[in-house]
Amino acid sequence: MKLADITTEDITTLVGLLTEVQKDELNGVAYAPDSFYNPIQDLNDNWIISVEEIANTINPDTEWVKDLPLTIYIPKPTPSPF
Repeated sequence: MKLADITTEDITTLVGLLTEVQKDELNGVAYAPDSFYNPIQDLNDNWIISVEEIANTINPDTEWVKDLPLTIYIPKPTPSPF
């Protein structure tokens, strides 16, 4: 599934799947003025970015993110603060 194929409902459940090399290329890079990529890992330790980051990319050097494969986001459990 690609960005052009998703529905409004999919935006909250899908993320772009990155390789480790792609993650390193995006970390700290702006996708729009004052907006930076923030790759994180999901439950399966896959590197991902949000669909919002992908859809709002206007940086010509990172337009390739719009072709990333999309996958369902499964978050890591939040550790107990106690």
